[in-house]
Amino acid sequence: MFFSTKALALIVASLAIASQASPVPEEAATNAEAQIGPTHTGDATFYTPGLGACGRNNNANELVAAAAVGVFDNFPGHTANPNKNPICGKKAKVSFGGKSVTVTIVDRCPGCGASGIDLSPAAFQKLAPLSKGRLRGAKWTVQ
Repeated sequence: MFFSTKALALIVASLAIASQASPVPEEAATNAEAQIGPTHTGDATFYTPGLGACGRNNNANELVAAAAVGVFDNFPGHTANPNKNPICGKKAKVSFGGKSVTVTIVDRCPGCGASGIDLSPAAFQKLAPLSKGRLRGAKWTVQ
């Protein structure tokens, strides 16, 4: 019994040391590092704007967008009050399929995934017909 307990303790200690020595994968960057960068690549979808997280009312005919929550909530200088987030009112260039549109960030998109963007119908139609619904691999940059 003594040997079994001692052997088990040795195995557990070896595993603990091995796990501490393992390198941290590059993908383990913090949310802010992973989300905030010069260019985001994700899905572009469309929504009907209204009163957004930035505190403004917008409509479907305006060239506006909602940024992915991870990008919106981790934007440099953000506060607990989303109306005062520095990303609000910033321009973003969205590109897909050789076309591009410049939009104003007015909202946050909780369903957009890590790097997606939700566009007003007017903005989406500058890139593709609404019937497309989702533009996989769209690129966008906050300017």
